[in-house]
Amino acid sequence: MQIRPLEAKADLALVLQFYRDAPDYWQLAEGVAPDDAKARAFFTDGPPGCDPAQSYPLGAFIEGRLAGRAELSFGFPAPGDAYLGFMMFAPSARGAGRGRALLAHIEWLARAAGAKALYLAVLGVNPRGRAFWEREGFAATGVCAGGWIKQPA
Repeated sequence: MQIRPLEAKADLALVLQFYRDAPDYWQLAEGVAPDDAKARAFFTDGPPGCDPAQSYPLGAFIEGRLAGRAELSFGFPAPGDAYLGFMMFAPSARGAGRGRALLAHIEWLARAAGAKALYLAVLGVNPRGRAFWEREGFAATGVCAGGWIKQPA
């Protein structure tokens, strides 16, 4: 699996196709499949107060095809923190340890940037996602709905 940053101009078509191939998360979270605007927003959206230019939109590629994507931002919920805004694999790429490998890369980026903690949110309607984050050492923060934290090693 190759992991690399995604760029809006060069990789938008790949993200659009990924969203078409893997709509299940958005159907679970929002009740509808993602549209093209959702794919474009991947390159500009982020948590409150974070500069999208300082984030990492990442792609995980298997045999040249975008099979997973993630977004890492810095400065949320507080300065010095990292926030994993999203991480997902296409259904065909799940269950083979790729999530753990992508998360290890994300944690490495967070540590390299000096982040004190890595935060994320877990949807209550996503028990498989919750189980993954628990296995990877994240714990509920109790601060906000869905908030989870892991201290970088």
